[in-house]
Amino acid sequence: MITSRGPRLEFAVGAFLLLALASMLVLAVASTNGRFGFAGDTYELTARFTNLGQLRPNAPVKVGGVTIGHVAGIDLDPVKFDTIVTLAIDSRFNEIPIDTSAQILTGGLLGESYVGLLPGGDMEVFQPGEELVYTQPAVDLMQMVGKYMFSGGGEDGAGARAAAPDANDTPPPTEPTP
Repeated sequence: MITSRGPRLEFAVGAFLLLALASMLVLAVASTNGRFGFAGDTYELTARFTNLGQLRPNAPVKVGGVTIGHVAGIDLDPVKFDTIVTLAIDSRFNEIPIDTSAQILTGGLLGESYVGLLPGGDMEVFQPGEELVYTQPAVDLMQMVGKYMFSGGGEDGAGARAAAPDANDTPPPTEPTP
């Protein structure tokens, strides 16, 4: 006995497939942050770092938690052996003060690395292609934990407190010399 599919079943399967394709498209757009590889309206700045940590190309560039660009490229200076990071900044944000500092931060304990900019107060602004002078490298969390765990640690807490006076301690009064 041959059963034929009803139009309702075919419609339901088609609707399900369209819904699945639409959700895949939304996921693809969300994962590229709306960038599809086309050159947008951006300008480039560079920054030198001694340690990148887990920073990768296309990582966000943020000011106060707001994404204003992305990492366009990462290169090594063959002379100084510093890492040169090229930042593609959205052209809407063309008033970045020239004394702005850049640092590599991590979103949470195990989150993605990004470049955080801390704007300065100078009236002069960056021009495309200029370099951020004030930079702070990434903090290597595993190296810090290793130093803390395996540091001497010979003194107990009481000895360390006795060696370092508390900020609220006042020095003993001194008597004037005649």
